[in-house]
Amino acid sequence: MKKKTNTKNNIVKFPSKLAEGEREVEAILFAAAEPLDIDTIESKISKKIDVKKTLEKLKDVYSLRGINLVCISNKWSFRTAQNLSNLMSKEKTVEKKLSKAAIETLAIIVYHQPVTRAEIEEIRGVAFGTNTLDILMELNWVKPKGRKDVPGKPIQYGTTDDFLSHFNLQKLSDLPTVDELGAAGLIDSTSIDSTIFGTGKFYKEKVEEKKEDIYSNIDEMLSDTLNKEDED
Repeated sequence: MKKKTNTKNNIVKFPSKLAEGEREVEAILFAAAEPLDIDTIESKISKKIDVKKTLEKLKDVYSLRGINLVCISNKWSFRTAQNLSNLMSKEKTVEKKLSKAAIETLAIIVYHQPVTRAEIEEIRGVAFGTNTLDILMELNWVKPKGRKDVPGKPIQYGTTDDFLSHFNLQKLSDLPTVDELGAAGLIDSTSIDSTIFGTGKFYKEKVEEKKEDIYSNIDEMLSDTLNKEDED
């Protein structure tokens, strides 16, 4: 009869079977104080590897672990798994709710950026205190995005990568559309012109998506035309 043995292993097992270059990428991300883009990672490793492919592999390796590798706004970092984030909360928390003015201002900036203070007030239909923007900038959700080329050169505001990170968004076009907001009963979409709802970067992303669809349709038309000519 074989003697039953009990083994104890209190050592955390990190992903095995990683090549040296993959280990370097893993170590760099683990030690980084902030999310890193691919170019920065490539400049730090000693091996010439496909960093993008390596990141995707590590992302898959860590997908079911307590920490995940995530990419937000083209920058990579390790984070606590979303379903375990409650374990990291402090026993004592101080919550500070945003004012209605701050929430409305943030929503306007998100969907109409880059936008000036005067444009925000015009959309809201009311003036607001200077501290409203200050609060959003202290949270690093909003920052100045240059000046508008009009008399007076007013400052324009837009969202930051920290805004995307906080709300777990990859890009601005992941935000709900006008139709989705209307369907949820959050806005009256019948009184909004969807062609001008959302300008700047958000609107540009939507336009680029539409352009891709247009080009796709043109390719299909040309292909059909050529096929017909060959048949004739």
